[in-house]
Amino acid sequence: MSQPRSRGTRSSLPAPSNVTLGAVVAVIAIVLGFFVLRNINADSGPSTTPGGDVTDTTAATGDVTDTTAAGGVTPTTGLVITGFKIQVANASGVAGSAGSLTVQLQTLGYVVQPAVNVSAGSPKRAKTGVFYLAGSEAAAQNVAETLGGNVEVGAMPSPVPLETGTLKEASVLILLGTDLSNKELAGAATGGNGAATPQTTAVPLPATTTTVAPTTTAG
Repeated sequence: MSQPRSRGTRSSLPAPSNVTLGAVVAVIAIVLGFFVLRNINADSGPSTTPGGDVTDTTAATGDVTDTTAAGGVTPTTGLVITGFKIQVANASGVAGSAGSLTVQLQTLGYVVQPAVNVSAGSPKRAKTGVFYLAGSEAAAQNVAETLGGNVEVGAMPSPVPLETGTLKEASVLILLGTDLSNKELAGAATGGNGAATPQTTAVPLPATTTTVAPTTTAG
């Protein structure tokens, strides 16, 4: 009588635990997140031109300044006022006014020749004019500003309307009108006689000491 065969036991593999599956999923999520972030950073970088150069998209800004002063005179900058000479001529008929203006301009640092009168027969001027030789336009504009800006500015008339008939070394001519006759320029303090008011500085006196000799009383 044969004995029944015993069935062998089937070996089974252990089922993966929940902890292991969770770790695998976490690793996969981290890797995927890394690639997603890298792609986002690449898309948000600076734009480049086909040649590979980075394009600067920042627009330059700057303030635009209106350089036109009152009277239509354009201010001048960077001009050395000792680099040209001025001739003031009295066209106002007010005695001594050209000499007074000459002194005031000299006080401000300009190089001004001695004042003269306009040539005989020249009409009186109500408005002061500043005239220039070719190449001295900027110098004339500067002088016009110093005179207040509300003056006529133009090329040098020919012949020059001066009693001397010549500008000598001057390249800028001021035909002084009644509008500025004996008027004080800003920054040029002058005395009543047309001379520049001297600037005085107080000098402290040295301290003095007095020695008193001792007195004795006879016995």
